[in-house]
Amino acid sequence: MQKNIMLFGMILLSVSVFSQEDLQEVKVTKKQKGIKKSYTLTSNTTVITSKELLKAACCNLAESFETNPSIDVNFSDALTGTKQIKMLGLTSPYLMITEENIPSVRGASQAYGLSFTPGTWIESVQITKGAGSVINGYESISGQINTELLKPLSDIPFFLNAYGSTDARFELNTHFNKKISDKWATSLFVHGNTRVAKNDMNNDGFLDNPLGKQINVLNRYQYYDPESGLVSFINFRYMNDKKQTGEVDFDKDRDRGTTNHWGSEINTERFEVSTKIGYVFKDMPYQSIGFQNAFNSHNQNSYFGLNLYDIKQNSFYSNLIFNSIINNTKHKFSTGLNFTYDQYQEFVNVTDYSRIDNSVGAFFEYTYDNTDNFSLILGSRVDNHNRLGFFVTPRLHMRYNPWENGVIRFSAGRGKRSANIFAENQQLFASSRTFSILDNNGKIYGLNPEIAWNYGVSFSQKFKLFNKNAEAGFDFYRTDFQNQAVVDLMQSPQDVLFYNLKGSSFANSFQVEFNYELIHNLNLRTAYKYYDIQTDYLKGTFQRPLQAKHRFLGNLEYETPMNDDKQWKFDYTFNWSGEQQLPYTASNPVEDQFPEFSPSYAVMNVQITRVFSPVFEVYIGGENIGNYKQEKAILGAEDPFGPNFDASIAYAPIFGQMYYAGLRFKIK
Repeated sequence: MQKNIMLFGMILLSVSVFSQEDLQEVKVTKKQKGIKKSYTLTSNTTVITSKELLKAACCNLAESFETNPSIDVNFSDALTGTKQIKMLGLTSPYLMITEENIPSVRGASQAYGLSFTPGTWIESVQITKGAGSVINGYESISGQINTELLKPLSDIPFFLNAYGSTDARFELNTHFNKKISDKWATSLFVHGNTRVAKNDMNNDGFLDNPLGKQINVLNRYQYYDPESGLVSFINFRYMNDKKQTGEVDFDKDRDRGTTNHWGSEINTERFEVSTKIGYVFKDMPYQSIGFQNAFNSHNQNSYFGLNLYDIKQNSFYSNLIFNSIINNTKHKFSTGLNFTYDQYQEFVNVTDYSRIDNSVGAFFEYTYDNTDNFSLILGSRVDNHNRLGFFVTPRLHMRYNPWENGVIRFSAGRGKRSANIFAENQQLFASSRTFSILDNNGKIYGLNPEIAWNYGVSFSQKFKLFNKNAEAGFDFYRTDFQNQAVVDLMQSPQDVLFYNLKGSSFANSFQVEFNYELIHNLNLRTAYKYYDIQTDYLKGTFQRPLQAKHRFLGNLEYETPMNDDKQWKFDYTFNWSGEQQLPYTASNPVEDQFPEFSPSYAVMNVQITRVFSPVFEVYIGGENIGNYKQEKAILGAEDPFGPNFDASIAYAPIFGQMYYAGLRFKIK
């Protein structure tokens, strides 16, 4: 009974990756893999463990994917230093991003929300390619990223991480954990970061990284009673984040609202409360019920030169889930109801785009698993949304193991979402572009909802090569848009146009992976990705701007044998990005033009960790040690209030080399 209650506690946290199968893969061993791929999960899911998160600076969730072949990481612009992630060639708005299976990065937080989760808080990250589970909603199109935070009942009493880098960024993370009683435990996470110096490595007169500071506090409680069958979590969180960027000589107290010097401030305050409660039926351990609720308030006040952008979002989310079986445990199902409410107060310069969105939905998901070589998950949900209308969302995942250590997967599903065109494209405010919405008959900024189908197939195989462990595989996914809120940067360098898709838009993604243990404790991870992503714009059909068609990742990791609790760890990552279609700038003066395609480039990262004992370790590392920098980062930098200014076209690193050091201290 006790085991079943703990299992349900995990179900509450891992519904989207079908945790019953996932738990079969969890093995407590001394040596843990950084990235885990299950051969029994129905969906194509990769789990990034805490070990993998330690291989890079990993200051926040957005910076946690540099060594992962499933996710592409790019800079969103040449000013804010914000990293944008993509999966299957599509940007993060087409992903469902959840925190312990409650939607977290959505709406107003799309641009910067991934930077609001500190890396040290994360226990693991689950990445699912293709349309996700209907249990979590209808918005997932290209995949789902679910973050698991450290649990109070299993966390250590104290953890400290201190970090500093050559780009003047400093961080401090502290975790306090206490067991209140046999059934209650609590954790307090405190994160602070700041950047205190101005950096202009390319000498264009603009900061390469923003000045800023963030305070982020999370207090969570966990309750577990094996006798009653109850499991629950309660979270309280507050965050305040301030960024200042622009020209080196910009003074916010003197120059804001003037044309003396171009500058920008982005100030965000968030407050969140979430609760989860689950009950496992005593006489029916296969049957359980869970109830998730979350409220958050996100308030961003910002300006970009003379462009003003303010958005406040108050959201409530509720999800009721019932799990049981049909006749036997080979046939399982989940069903339930959920409700979402979003109140937006949004202002673009003097235009008010405030609105209220709400939806109510019901879902049913059937799982068949013969416990041997075949499993299937078939789900559907119906939703009624005040702007999107009444609609049905079907999803399918299948797994087949044709032979030992081989797995074939197939998935198909439909997703629907309302595009928050300003919140998702805030980097465009850092330009002189005029914003124009060409359609006005829709209910979301005058646009229609985005609708897309995603299909995918994958194969993975483990084998021995020269008596060493090896793994190879491939996957192919296609996303077809029935409608899309097109962001058109191909018409004119002085305009950005938003309109409903007039023709076709699709994204094809093909990936090949090969992983190999070269010698004992020296592991190689490689991946090649090919993207064919095309959209019909008003001027014709183009590749999606700022998306490389070819990418390659290589990662080498080595650990020395443990000796008196002491150890060395070495990590090297190579990322190559091919040429990218760039937004149209040919009508600008020659000095303010980009070529049609960017050059290819490579970035190398390294890290060395010295473990002195089970409670203390230090690390040093470098990012972009080859010192590659985008040759021209900002168009019209000499006249930032002129018609050719544009800081939104970033296809490569801006800062150049960055080195860092830090320490970790634990009390166990």
